[in-house]
Amino acid sequence: MILTDKGILAEMEKGTIIVDPFDREYLGTNSYDVHLSKHLATYTQPVLDAKMHNTIHHFDIPEEGFLLEPGILYLGATLEYTETHAHVPFLEGKSSMGRLGIDIHATAGKGDVGFCNHWTLEISCIQPVRIYAGMPVGQLIYFVVDGEIENAYNKKVSAKYNQRTAKPMESMMWKNFK
Repeated sequence: MILTDKGILAEMEKGTIIVDPFDREYLGTNSYDVHLSKHLATYTQPVLDAKMHNTIHHFDIPEEGFLLEPGILYLGATLEYTETHAHVPFLEGKSSMGRLGIDIHATAGKGDVGFCNHWTLEISCIQPVRIYAGMPVGQLIYFVVDGEIENAYNKKVSAKYNQRTAKPMESMMWKNFK
């Protein structure tokens, strides 16, 4: 079951969903629109290795926007910091982004109960396209969980993305090989 707008507001009132900053204007019928922060990053190596810590270069989107190029993976972040303590959050790209040929996530559209952070976006494009900080990029949809949670994400010792940051985070896949 997906939460409606009233359901999202009720859960926010209870503190099980946190969106900061929150603006009621961005609350949809059954989702909440999130926006692109000014922070982007790209990997510094031309070849990535899943067993290595691949480093990234952070930079900010200038006022005049930033031109995305095909064939490059950009890591972005949501402007909004979110916490979800009793639901499974799904991040889907806005159809307007898709119609520009922009994908905001390759595989990581589902969060875990207990995810508390800005969302890192895995941005790619089909053709060159200019993007801007603050533009709507996606929508969060909240699914009701059936059953009790034994180990929420923010309590897991093995969680790789618990460090709070407004900047995009690189892959921590290499930690799986230790």
